[in-house]
Amino acid sequence: MSALLTDEQIASFERDGFVVVPDFMGSQTRASIRERAIDLVDNWEPSGENTVFTTEEQERVSNHEFLSSGGRIWCFFEEEAFDERGELRQAKELSINKIGHAQHDLDDVFERATYTSDLAQIAADIGMADALALQSMYIFKQPGIGGEVSCHQDGTFLYTDPLTVTGFWFAVEDATINNGCLWAAPGGHKPPLRKVFRRVGSDDEGTMFEDLDETPLPDPAKDLVPLEVPAGTMVILNGKLPHWSDVNRSPVSRHAYTLHCISASATYPDWNWLQRPADMPLRRLDRSDRQ
Repeated sequence: MSALLTDEQIASFERDGFVVVPDFMGSQTRASIRERAIDLVDNWEPSGENTVFTTEEQERVSNHEFLSSGGRIWCFFEEEAFDERGELRQAKELSINKIGHAQHDLDDVFERATYTSDLAQIAADIGMADALALQSMYIFKQPGIGGEVSCHQDGTFLYTDPLTVTGFWFAVEDATINNGCLWAAPGGHKPPLRKVFRRVGSDDEGTMFEDLDETPLPDPAKDLVPLEVPAGTMVILNGKLPHWSDVNRSPVSRHAYTLHCISASATYPDWNWLQRPADMPLRRLDRSDRQ
């Protein structure tokens, strides 16, 4: 199969650390994963240990459900979903931050949307012909309470040696400044990785951040540019690229699907927070391991 990205798009990715690819995910696929995500939330029953997603206090919320989600499908609440009594402020379907982190392998609808020849070719176009699908998220960015995702590098949370993690972010709905679109730092992938997020001890003992470089991350208010994109757009993100999204105070949601891939030739440490069960190996994006 011939390249799908143009030379200009590949050069943009190498220069800026991200590239915007318009009209990648068709309306039928968007509708199918959106409908399936809503079904998953409807059929999901919270445990006694509700898991809230926040990048600001990730150590605080690293409970069993979070640390075991690499091999399952789980729902994570918005930080503002609960009142002071611990009760939901609104309906469950308007309270979920995201679904993660293995629906691309455990759900037929998400599997079909993920393992496509076009996406495998685009991964190859940017030098990831051996891409493994590591982790997926369906992000709701709920109206009014869709939480801020602090400026971060994906390599902090999904570290490999050498660093190969690459994000493929798909706009299921229009993403605007008003409803919390992505912001990115052009060229920000060139400095080193600032820190890693790792397990402490065994099993569900806990997590911690380990500093690697003292260079501060870019200031979202000064150094980042908004990536306002219509539904169907794909944004590819280098694993060292600092990116951020603001809280969504608008009355409009901003659904997105995100897939993170790593190179099969890289080492994935056993201290990474996200681990798959031994009987659930990572699969190649090009499906060559199933032929």
